[in-house]
Amino acid sequence: MSKDREQAPAPASHRAEIDAFLAKVKAVGPAQAAQGPRGRLIFALDATMSRQPTWDAACALQADMFREASSVGGLDIQLVYFRGLNECRASGWVEGSGKLAALMSRIECRGGHTQIGKVLAHARQEHARRRVQALVFVGDAMEEPLDALCATAGELGLLGVPAFMFQEGHDAVAENAYREIARLSHGAWCRFDSGSAHELGELLRAVAAYAAGGRRALMALSAKASPGAQALLAQLK
Repeated sequence: MSKDREQAPAPASHRAEIDAFLAKVKAVGPAQAAQGPRGRLIFALDATMSRQPTWDAACALQADMFREASSVGGLDIQLVYFRGLNECRASGWVEGSGKLAALMSRIECRGGHTQIGKVLAHARQEHARRRVQALVFVGDAMEEPLDALCATAGELGLLGVPAFMFQEGHDAVAENAYREIARLSHGAWCRFDSGSAHELGELLRAVAAYAAGGRRALMALSAKASPGAQALLAQLK
């Protein structure tokens, strides 16, 4: 892999999906103690042309997660994205949300097939170098042999690297694959679309806070009246 990536509340129909996602986050448990070594989270994006219509909104939502992770401290994030003809790139590990925002601002969507297998393999390789607490993936399609993806996802599960799979849109093939990757890696699947952007943004910030600082960081975020943090804390009781 190359080295170098006021919205409405969610409609009621998304509530069950979000509750199920939070239940899976609870089962994963905190990645580290608040005073332990810095956590590492890989944030991977599908930057193929099918995501172009919603790219700006998605970038804004993802930037919110970066800012929250930076504010609680203790979490390094690596941006990974794929697009075009076999282009799959990973940034270095960065601490500040400003650096991540700058990286994302340079990414443009390009036509090409999905490369989720490369993302999963990269997470496995990074974990072999030093522990990776979680993989977050945002995409809308899947155009690869599912058995191969499942094999790598299962390896991530054995290594303790859960994959949190956010699906934009309602492609049935992608949903089946994303759910299976989440299941095998002991992560979670959730819908990611414009109708649920606000609530999922809160959820992303809560997951980032939990990965970086455990329950204490979540309680601090909840005190700011964050619905995502409050919902996650409720699931953790």
